[in-house]
Amino acid sequence: MIKFGTGGFRAIIGDDFTRANLELLTQGLVNKIKKEGVEEYPVVIGYDRRFLSVEAAKWCAQVFAGNGIETHIITEQAPTPLVMFTIKNMKTKYGISITASHNPPEYNGVKVFTEGGRDASEAVTTDIESEISKLTANDVKSLDYEKARDKGLIKEINPRNEYIDSILSILDLESIRKRQPRILFDPMYGVGKTTLQTILITSRCIVDTIHERHDPLFGGRLPAPTIDTLKRLSLQVLEGGYDIGIGTDGDADRIGLIDSNGKFIHPNHILVLLYYYLHEYKKWKGPVVRNVATTHLLDKLAASFGEKCYEVPVGFKHISSKMNETDALIGGESSGGLTVRGHIYGKDGIYAASLLVEMFCVLGKPFSVILDDIQEKFGRHEMSEFDTRFSHEKKAEINDVLFTRKLLPEFPEEVEKVSYMDGCKVYFKNGGWIICRFSGTEPLIRIFCEQESMEKANDMIQVMRRFLGI
Repeated sequence: MIKFGTGGFRAIIGDDFTRANLELLTQGLVNKIKKEGVEEYPVVIGYDRRFLSVEAAKWCAQVFAGNGIETHIITEQAPTPLVMFTIKNMKTKYGISITASHNPPEYNGVKVFTEGGRDASEAVTTDIESEISKLTANDVKSLDYEKARDKGLIKEINPRNEYIDSILSILDLESIRKRQPRILFDPMYGVGKTTLQTILITSRCIVDTIHERHDPLFGGRLPAPTIDTLKRLSLQVLEGGYDIGIGTDGDADRIGLIDSNGKFIHPNHILVLLYYYLHEYKKWKGPVVRNVATTHLLDKLAASFGEKCYEVPVGFKHISSKMNETDALIGGESSGGLTVRGHIYGKDGIYAASLLVEMFCVLGKPFSVILDDIQEKFGRHEMSEFDTRFSHEKKAEINDVLFTRKLLPEFPEEVEKVSYMDGCKVYFKNGGWIICRFSGTEPLIRIFCEQESMEKANDMIQVMRRFLGI
């Protein structure tokens, strides 16, 4: 079965991530493209550093070529936001990226993008799944890569300079060059190094990197920029006297941030900092969009600006769609993905990092100091997180308890309301909340809780864990 989750199709290599499945997936997308009558538009293909990514990109390109659809394949390992930017810049209709983003190294996958460089909506991926279900291996048409390239059906491109220039054109380069910050960058063995390093060096930053070599096993770590995976970056920022530490995930669409004192800045607070800076200092106005598992401090900040904060389900396609609908300034999620109006419609860790460097240079304060000022005004918001794998039997049991019978534990705080928009989210009258949901990218159940202290948030999660027996 080829099923799309919140971040595209992802599967374990050699299990469901196979050449046969990728060819079926591509043929299903081809059939949808032809039904829509947009086969004259080229399809953009990019790929990351994971095992089999470059081969998988070629397998997909051969199927497009076999069906007479031109593809533009990015010749270097490319950040996912670069692929999305290229789709938007070329004004084409579809594109794909071979990546499993922040998933463990045994995974790979395919992200599908639509016009404007947007994450494919659920309606689009449902249509693709429907087309795939009608196919057998005999229905797949493929043309040898070299032959397709000779015929002009496959074109190799490198749009990196256009992407870099688009970001540089937005930055306050004068302020950055005046400050010349010292930055330590951890691409986490992923694809973020060349693009972000070029932007920062062009801006006259002093940049050092760690974990930059090609390693499909990501150094034995999960390629996601979290407080645990960025511990070495945090230590080296402190020891080396760097102004900023930046981490990006495997395909560089998510960001992690380390302050000059070695402190990890939670992605929730990155969103708060950037929204504050863009609205108040760059004077870019507009509401904000967050998913159900992201800080409500954004709601309070937006209200103080006379703006609104919109809540959507998990999955960046929901964020970008709501941003487009409301002309929101910024949208993001607690896992480190965000985007800003006027750039691309998907998350971009490279652009976010560039804006944070500008913010540091313009304001001249450590991020933690700015954040403390904001939280002193609006109250502290601390988030605790827990996730665990489950058996099919346990998933059925949790589904029955939370979503069929809609039972809840006895919480130590008074409940204001409960939402089942995406998972089970309980809002408390004290302003805190807790959510329990199944991951859309891995076989995990996740619990997030935000309270005024980490101790209180941890206690709430323990209440939910005991109730669910996990």
